[in-house]
Amino acid sequence: MMSLDALAGVLRVQPGAPRPAALSGQRPDWAARLAVGRPAQSLPDLLGAVFSLCSHAHRLCARAAVDTALGVDAPLPDTLRGETLREHLRRVLLDWPALLTAGPSADAARALAACPVLRADGPDAACAASMPDWIERHLLGVAPARWLAAFERAPQQAFADWREAGQTWLARGLRDSAALADAPVVAAPALHVHASETALRALAAAMTQDPTFTRRPRIDGACAETGCWTRLADAAQPRSASDRFAARLAELVRLALPGGEGRLRSGRIALAPGEGLAWTEMARGLLVHYVRLDGRGDEARIDACHVLAPTEWNFDADGAVAAALEKLDPAAPECARRVALLMAAYDPCVRYEMAGLQEVSHA
Repeated sequence: MMSLDALAGVLRVQPGAPRPAALSGQRPDWAARLAVGRPAQSLPDLLGAVFSLCSHAHRLCARAAVDTALGVDAPLPDTLRGETLREHLRRVLLDWPALLTAGPSADAARALAACPVLRADGPDAACAASMPDWIERHLLGVAPARWLAAFERAPQQAFADWREAGQTWLARGLRDSAALADAPVVAAPALHVHASETALRALAAAMTQDPTFTRRPRIDGACAETGCWTRLADAAQPRSASDRFAARLAELVRLALPGGEGRLRSGRIALAPGEGLAWTEMARGLLVHYVRLDGRGDEARIDACHVLAPTEWNFDADGAVAAALEKLDPAAPECARRVALLMAAYDPCVRYEMAGLQEVSHA
């Protein structure tokens, strides 16, 4: 029987080792292996099951790619905003407390229990309406609209000022980890391939012509990075793990406030008869699906399927995370925590292990 690591993949981290040994390991290309020959209409559920941590985004993207390949202009459910908000909340409330404070937080547990959009009771509209008050009380300590306005004027400075003066469990935890999380991380170029149809068509060609591309993607021959800090609407360049934590928190606030429905972008293009490409900005970054179909209508089956997910960009053996790991001193007492902060900031969707000691990724 195949192990969970063999099924899902695992990242291997060696701080201080030269690249590519500093960060290695790839996920199996299950989309290409499992989808071929299956009915086209089954693809969204198949990929939602394979990529279970981001299942909602994969289902939506697969549905858009299949519809486009079939020549169907069907609207997709407008649920990406809510699901992305929930994913950000899970990371902040489930992963960050132990990461930032080195132990469980009673305040964070109370915040989780009280979070409107993570509770099953009550309609979405009522939950959404109560989110600003919840964010002020449990996360920020100030009105979220006011916090966001300051952040948008001067992201790094506003975040640092709030972190220094804030009295919530989140501000305290980010403040306590600042000495490690503020360490410079040289960013790779932001992945903005979805800014033009020409670039997307070139990406589709690379995905179909090079069988290794979705495991080691490149843009103009170079690595790129993607996340909630590389949206088309953003211009700020992150400089550290802290900047990426700040970007996640800011997007959480944007999605929770009125007007948040315009934050995330998505699209699809018909490449040729029976071929479709779809993309969406989701919690971990840019997601791209390509499909080629054999047949039409209800009889159509998958002839080829390729998925390009954020983890493959961000955790490339030559990418920004690998470069940061290469510079760490494995003998330093704080090395393991530096690694944990760095990995959580970029947020892999698979487990990682370090120097023979198993570490659970924040996914």
